[in-house]
Amino acid sequence: MELKDCMNFLLSASQNKVFKYFSKLLEGYGVTPAQYGVLNCLWREGQLSPKQIGEMVYLEAPTVSGILDKMQKAGLIERTIDPNNRRNVLVMATQKSEEIRDEVEAATIKLNNQVLENLTDNDTEVLKKALEIIIKSDF
Repeated sequence: MELKDCMNFLLSASQNKVFKYFSKLLEGYGVTPAQYGVLNCLWREGQLSPKQIGEMVYLEAPTVSGILDKMQKAGLIERTIDPNNRRNVLVMATQKSEEIRDEVEAATIKLNNQVLENLTDNDTEVLKKALEIIIKSDF
């Protein structure tokens, strides 16, 4: 099989290119693309458990834990004990992360515009739908 026909190669190469560009756009805010995923969830949903965050961004618990550790050290999130269940931890965005929200969201819009600039609106919708199907597939 040629590489141009291998789904792993196509997805990995495109993801790597997008990741590098997004990393560059976010570096001035002290946020990584993975941390943006966490912040996006918190900005939209408020307090969440690490498990909820992991489900939303499709990451395993140890990966989420490592991301949260770095974010807490950077002052981007706070962890508290759930008052309704002391065995659970809740994560929330800090004022520091709220202060960069508009700029980070603008960088994300810039990323999307750049990545999708050579696609029609229909192509963009088809791509998004196809990627969602792949993400939710059981294999």
